[in-house]
Parts: sequence; structure tokens; C-alpha cells
Amino acid sequence: MSISVVYWSGTGNTQAMAEAVAEGIRGAGAEAAVMEVSDADAAALAGENAFALGCPSMGAEQLEESEMEPFVEALEPLVSGKAVLLFGSYGWGDGEWMRDWAERMKNAGAVLVREEGVIANETPDEEALEECRAAGRELAGKA
Repeated sequence: MSISVVYWSGTGNTQAMAEAVAEGIRGAGAEAAVMEVSDADAAALAGENAFALGCPSMGAEQLEESEMEPFVEALEPLVSGKAVLLFGSYGWGDGEWMRDWAERMKNAGAVLVREEGVIANETPDEEALEECRAAGRELAGKA
């Protein structure tokens, strides 16, 4: 069984985090399928017991609105009981977009692998990438 890592990335920072999450999943002995949100299907993703979602902070600390936000809206009614890892990078603020996203997914019934997600300021450094790998291993343990 494969664990999907679905992300949106504008500059490559969140993509780098997605790849690190996938490394962690594979390191735990599971398969990982990394895909951009434009290639993902919410109904298919909802068929998985565990998955990861990545999106950077946009605008006034919100999700990217043309692709990621509609995807998350479609997924929301389908996440109850699923193990979900949220991750993304930000350039300003203090991670409010991630806290809001985590709260939203918890309210929809998701079981978050990391209570407040995994975030990195700008380009993820080795410490942030290692946190992504560790979170990926945790996620694989819940699949």
C-alpha cells in the first residue's frame, strides 16, 4: 500500500519538504507516492488510511487558493478517522496558516500525526528536512 504525499509548491520549498516526508515513509518500510495537488484526486486520497498534505503560507497566512484550497475543501468531508500529516513553508508571520489548517482538519475528524504540522521558514534547512523525515516515519506507522 502506498501513502500519498500531495503538495502545492511555488518556489520548491514545500516540494523539498514533500520529498523529505516521502523519504521518511520509505525509511519506515512503506511506499510513498509524491504528487502535485493538480495531479491528485480527493476521492482517491480518501481511500487511504494515512496521507500527507503540503502547502506554503500564501497572502494573509492562508492556503494557496486556486488549486490547494479547492482540493482541501473537497477532501474535508472525507477525512474523518484518517491519519493526516500537514506540512509547508512560510516567509512571514508565525505559522498561523498551519494552525488554522490543522484546526480545520481536526474539526473534520482527521487524526493529525503532528498536532500543529511541520513548518519551515523559507527554504527548509537540514533540521526542518529531518523533522519532515521523522514525521513521514510516524505517518507510515499509522497507515
